[in-house]
Amino acid sequence: MPIHFSPPYVLIFAAMLAFGLGAAPAVLDKGISVLPNESSRRVDVLVDGKPFTSYIWPENLKVPTLYPLLTASGTPITRGFPLEPRLGERIDHPHHVGFWLNYGNVNGADFWNNSTFAPEKHPGQMGTVLHRKIMSAKSGDEQGELAVEMDWIMPGGEKILHEQTQFVFRGGEGVRSIDRISTLTTLDKPVNFKDDKEGMLGLRVRKELEQPTQESVTHIDANGKPTTQKSVDNTGVSGQYRSSEGKIGDAAWGTRARWMSLTGKVNEQPITLLMLDHPQNVGFPAYWHARSYGLFAANPLGQAAFSNGKENLNFSLQPKQSTTFRYRLIILDETATAEQMETQYKKFVSEVR
Repeated sequence: MPIHFSPPYVLIFAAMLAFGLGAAPAVLDKGISVLPNESSRRVDVLVDGKPFTSYIWPENLKVPTLYPLLTASGTPITRGFPLEPRLGERIDHPHHVGFWLNYGNVNGADFWNNSTFAPEKHPGQMGTVLHRKIMSAKSGDEQGELAVEMDWIMPGGEKILHEQTQFVFRGGEGVRSIDRISTLTTLDKPVNFKDDKEGMLGLRVRKELEQPTQESVTHIDANGKPTTQKSVDNTGVSGQYRSSEGKIGDAAWGTRARWMSLTGKVNEQPITLLMLDHPQNVGFPAYWHARSYGLFAANPLGQAAFSNGKENLNFSLQPKQSTTFRYRLIILDETATAEQMETQYKKFVSEVR
């Protein structure tokens, strides 16, 4: 895979606006602009005319994702690899791209680990989530909305799940947020989500927001080549997890919580990422894949994996049956307190049913 370094994200968005979107739909000077560009396989989202994120479904990804994600001040919080590798950045887990939803064991197929950026160890076991349709895209003064449809496809080509997802985008001074409300519906056969640690709502963050670690790491060096470093340089790495149940740092991994935060700094700018689970979700409160290397994920379905077999869910849906997952991600240009996070959680639960 060739390695290259990309220009700043703001320049990428500016180029898209100048050459890819044309006169319609219009970019709002104030408010949330949601701008479909199906020929480029993307929908761009701007707040007050400034880039926020894009819903993308390029042919080289095995699941649609939101990428990149930017703070209100314009700082990307997502890892660039494998789409746009950056100097010093980890190059593990190429299936971790942006902010996405899938699962590691669905009727025996692995939808989580599938990637075109790494050789498949078991290609006959990998599932794919395919974007099918933009149902609606709405810009607005207070929020923007995007509704899309996807299908979950087994290794042999059989469609087993239909997904309808609504994204709600909001922004203001020092804050950005995304609601993801995803309904999964079976077709003519039952679908079993066997307990598995690989899942479900995932976010892969940039190097500075990882937690400091002494583990060896393979990253991009100054020549743009993969390099393994046994003695890790944690300069600038500042992330720390905190759960609603008071778990801090590495102690938060594999524990249940109503919400999980990740705080850190990028170029001395404080940042808080807050992910909120919902009481109506299956498996609430979720277990959290709060990993030091930068994977920030909520897994409501992998209970046996996180409880050493003390709990078992093995959630299943019968033919023509549906379930809905509701989440909110909040990005703040500050170091939020536990009290502020709890207030945000209560607000989310009251607003989303």
